Amino acid sequence: MSHNGSTSTTSGRQTKSAVDKFFHISERGSTVGTEVRAGVVTFFAMAYIILLNPLILGTSPDREGTVLGVPQVAAATALVAGVMTIIFGVVAKYPFGIAAGLGLNTLVAVTLVGGAGLTWPEAMGLVVIDGIIIVLLGISGFRTAVFKAIPPSMKSAMSVGIGMFIAMIGFVNGGFVTRVPDAANTTVPVGLGIDGSIASWPTVTFVIGLIICGFAVVRNIRGGLFLGIVATTIIAMIIEAITGVGSSADSGPTGWGLAVPQIPSSFGSIPDLSIVGKVDLIGAFTQLGVVTATLFVFALVLTNFFDAMGTMSGLGRQANLVDEDGNLPNMKSALVVEGFGAVAGGLGSSSSATVYADSSAGIGDGARTGLANVVTGVLFLLAMFLTPLYEIVPIEAASPVLVVVGAMMMAQVRDIEWTKFYIALPAFLTMVTMPFTYSIANGIGVGFIAFTLMAVAAGKIKDIHWIMWLISALFVVYFAMDPILALLA
Repeated sequence: MSHNGSTSTTSGRQTKSAVDKFFHISERGSTVGTEVRAGVVTFFAMAYIILLNPLILGTSPDREGTVLGVPQVAAATALVAGVMTIIFGVVAKYPFGIAAGLGLNTLVAVTLVGGAGLTWPEAMGLVVIDGIIIVLLGISGFRTAVFKAIPPSMKSAMSVGIGMFIAMIGFVNGGFVTRVPDAANTTVPVGLGIDGSIASWPTVTFVIGLIICGFAVVRNIRGGLFLGIVATTIIAMIIEAITGVGSSADSGPTGWGLAVPQIPSSFGSIPDLSIVGKVDLIGAFTQLGVVTATLFVFALVLTNFFDAMGTMSGLGRQANLVDEDGNLPNMKSALVVEGFGAVAGGLGSSSSATVYADSSAGIGDGARTGLANVVTGVLFLLAMFLTPLYEIVPIEAASPVLVVVGAMMMAQVRDIEWTKFYIALPAFLTMVTMPFTYSIANGIGVGFIAFTLMAVAAGKIKDIHWIMWLISALFVVYFAMDPILALLA
């Protein structure tokens, strides 16, 4: 009996050691418990995409009158996010969650289907082609070369910009910052709450959550951000039970943004994956012409390429996983796997899946390895069946974590040489363009063009890597896309 017990104990140690060794858990100063908890935090910080992506992709008809459907897009979104997040965690071994990219899904729905008149299968075909190109660029080593060609100051600016961007997402999702309609005849594009006041219970919940999360970080409470989400969710459920606020769809701006914090009437369902695999790889070229379709692929590739690269850089620096040059070890594998996210998203009809800046929430709670990704991915897969996993937690309860982590990422601003204006201006433009335009790729593009021009002005032309020249030129074309398409029409 004692021999059997000893074997079991030894086997347990070996199993634990194997997991630790595979994911480099101890090596990166983490523990299995920390990774599991932080993986849950990342899921709840990202789970809104299961509710939001269907609203963007699932409700509009294409030129043939086909609507993807909200339940179908929700199921496909969770499936792709779950599978790709797990694969990224196992192969790249980093705690970077993957899901449908918000800027990319809007590009697909509004520009490709709504504007260009493509069918959903044709639009998703372009997404798949975009992903294949991204994968090939990763395998060739070009994405890695681009990453290494970026000056250290720009890498720091990208990280800070992403911190500001996710903080802005947190403020907007929490209702703390709202858009002021143009009809208001004001020069102020955004405002505080509703008409300058914190006038809704969901936003009050956000503020309470922000205080709880900030307190947890200041006090160095273990798992503080996770506990902050749990505590804020409980508070939200109590508020909803007392006030009956309801969703914003029913109550307007004073309602909960997406999920209403109450026990759902149903506890699960069989996911409808009928839209998975419905892709037309050549239809867009037939419908739009080769030149126009190619330009759309170019826009997808450039957005996908630099959104992911900037996000990985920012998350890697936040987690202290980069080397002295600001580069991630095992970068090539990470970039190749991330590229497959676009392929998977296109095949799943859920739009291109990419690395999520919201993963910073889990990193802020201690995630350092791919084990956290496995936990996040499993929860995404469960979310296809177990509705309460993402419908109980309102977006206002998860948003405070993004603001707190955004504040953490601001610390990297000290690595920028502000006394040298040819460095300071591009860095500043990178940082502010990301949150102001709600796009990581826009911030990188503006920053790269500015860096190249300012370096020339400073007589530093020899310090500009040829890749920076190339990327700057590509972004000039990218920003002039609408006039170019108009000329071709």
